[in-house]
Amino acid sequence: MSKRNSQEAKRAARERLRIEREKQAKKEKVRRQLFVGGAVVGLLAVVGGIAFAVSALGGDDGSDKDWSAAKSAKLVQPANAEGEKGTTVVLGGKDAEKTVDVYEDLRCPACAQFEQQLGERVKKGAEADKYQLRVHLGAIIDGNFGGNGSKNAASALGAALDVSTEAFKEYHGLLYSAEHHPAESEDKFADNEYLLDVAKNVDELKGNKQFQKDVNKGTFDKWALEMIASFDDAGIEGTPTVKIDGKKIETNLLPTELEKLGA
Repeated sequence: MSKRNSQEAKRAARERLRIEREKQAKKEKVRRQLFVGGAVVGLLAVVGGIAFAVSALGGDDGSDKDWSAAKSAKLVQPANAEGEKGTTVVLGGKDAEKTVDVYEDLRCPACAQFEQQLGERVKKGAEADKYQLRVHLGAIIDGNFGGNGSKNAASALGAALDVSTEAFKEYHGLLYSAEHHPAESEDKFADNEYLLDVAKNVDELKGNKQFQKDVNKGTFDKWALEMIASFDDAGIEGTPTVKIDGKKIETNLLPTELEKLGA
């Protein structure tokens, strides 16, 4: 091998190594983003080393939906949304002095485990007016791994919120349930039929033609993007993230903090 060819081979090898290192660094960055919120110690059985391999992104399941059109669409706010651009979703305790903010990604498995273990308790505390509960939805997984599930499920929740706050609350819980939350390798929430199938378990949404129309038409797609933008503006680095009166609370400490609030 000539000296020139040898140098070229070495440069090519170094370039391949550089590219592989960048890929690994990106994977580690994403892992930290998704799981910096941590797990509830003693409650959440979060398995380490979860890999988010998104498959089958396209075809007839709705995952090839053109979300660029939603960016320029007219904003339609759900009837029961609050705040600027309707991006505040209050699930109880509107007049309470204390506030609890929950930041989640609908495709996030750690969020699903959080909701399965503590979701009902957090919501019941708000229903008892112990604090005002505000839910914020992001799309970290869509952004880092591809797919539309986080955005599409947020839009469907907007359609549920347009029906009632109670419908949103129940549907939100079902989407995170062990029965209906998909594996991290599946972008099922990008499929409108799957979202509507889950909604059949909510009395106010079952057979609700307007709700079905809004989900299929994407009536609240623009609202979902505004919700996600608000989430991003809050500087959230990982999900789930919980704040009480604006102060971030580690999820392993949340049960104790809820007790202090009487929940």
